[in-house]
Amino acid sequence: MRARFPIAVLMCCLALAACGKRTNLEPAAGQTLPPAPYGSETAPEAEELLEMETLAAPKRSVELRRRSEERQDDPFDLPPE
Repeated sequence: MRARFPIAVLMCCLALAACGKRTNLEPAAGQTLPPAPYGSETAPEAEELLEMETLAAPKRSVELRRRSEERQDDPFDLPPE
């Protein structure tokens, strides 16, 4: 009987997660999107507001080290005081 309880909880969680509604984003009732930025003629759409800037999500460097290398001397690597 104990083994069925975690399975039932898992199934309920999966069912709740699967019932999400997927539609275009719209502002809440009575709300509007933010105004157009200074100097822009048009206000951005909801999808444009969700796009991350490059600095917010930088791309990873794919350069991998192939062998062990000695580190260069770091003048800022000081022992604790």
